[in-house]
Amino acid sequence: MTVPEERIGFGGGCHWCTEAVFQALRGVHDVAQGFIRSTPPHDSWSEAVEVTFVPDVIPLDTLVEIHLRTHASTSAHKMRGKYRSAVYTFDTDQSDRMREVLRSLQPEFDEPLQTQVLTHAGFRQSDPRFQNYFATDPDRPFCRTYIDPKLRLLRERFSEFAPVRSETG
Repeated sequence: MTVPEERIGFGGGCHWCTEAVFQALRGVHDVAQGFIRSTPPHDSWSEAVEVTFVPDVIPLDTLVEIHLRTHASTSAHKMRGKYRSAVYTFDTDQSDRMREVLRSLQPEFDEPLQTQVLTHAGFRQSDPRFQNYFATDPDRPFCRTYIDPKLRLLRERFSEFAPVRSETG
């Protein structure tokens, strides 16, 4: 019996971080790191990941909450062109559902969420030397500084979806 999978795109911060966060979760079968674009006016390429997951193992609503809590989702900082805070959807039903999830989570944040729900209009993978960035060398200074705290948050707040790791972070 084949377990049904779904796909969604997430953009926020550096795709090295976003990739590592989603790769750490139970129920996520694939994380493709790269750049996603939407339809105009959001058709420039922005760092992001495509996530393939099993909703019976990890619900889409949980993935969205994890995304919001592991990047600067309430900041309208100057790098938003390169690091667009977005959920990239593949159909109208998914878009409607994501808007509702964002509305329901907004009260848990002190500032307005900057995360947009955008139509997925294209994906291109990042350079192979950057794929699996954290998995290939978690001791890099960048990983220790930026990725380890996000993984620690997963273990503390989303422990049922984030296996306990043996690293020292």
